[in-house]
Amino acid sequence: MTTRIVELRQGILKKNDELAHVLRDRYTQAGVLVLNLVSSPGSGKTAFLERTLRELTTTGAKAAALVGDLETDNDAKRLAASGAPVRQINTHGTCHLDAEMIGKHLDEWTARPLAGLDYLFIENVGNLVCPSSYDLGERIRVALLSVTEGEDKPLKYPTMFNSADAAVITKLDLAEPCEFQRDEALKNIREIRPGIEIFETSSKTGAGFDGWLAYLKQERAKR
Repeated sequence: MTTRIVELRQGILKKNDELAHVLRDRYTQAGVLVLNLVSSPGSGKTAFLERTLRELTTTGAKAAALVGDLETDNDAKRLAASGAPVRQINTHGTCHLDAEMIGKHLDEWTARPLAGLDYLFIENVGNLVCPSSYDLGERIRVALLSVTEGEDKPLKYPTMFNSADAAVITKLDLAEPCEFQRDEALKNIREIRPGIEIFETSSKTGAGFDGWLAYLKQERAKR
């Protein structure tokens, strides 16, 4: 039984990787920078993306988002208030997004869903385990860590943080009441992923967003 489960998992991941490769080519041809945002539930991922979309829109950049949740379209409605195109993906119990879901929803969105976009953000299902195994064709995977979650989260979930290209510490405005140990958190992130880009932010106050937006612009220029 164990052997069959392993073989099934390998088959699923192989199919996903093949579809992700097709998506990556599609993104590249469209000139879109695609980012996959991953975190545990309650990290402030939606608030972070909401402010990011709003800030980008005010600069004239064109951004859109695909939002993954088990059920409801609450987050998509919230993000749509930024003025950016947003589409909800409900997984109905599945703990992650996969490349097939992304491709299907892109195809259903419009005839040319990526046309004219500068950025496409994929807000993954809140989970620090399953999404680490699934390539969505993104160029940048961003792992978010809230100051309310504890400094050792990267050590507890090393696969996710090791697979990330950038890390974002969220809810910085709550750091003091939560007695957040900043130096310890930074050390733990870098221990798992040496050299990773780290941004310390507050979606409420806007702290740290200048650096984050500059990073997006820089990465977008690399296309």
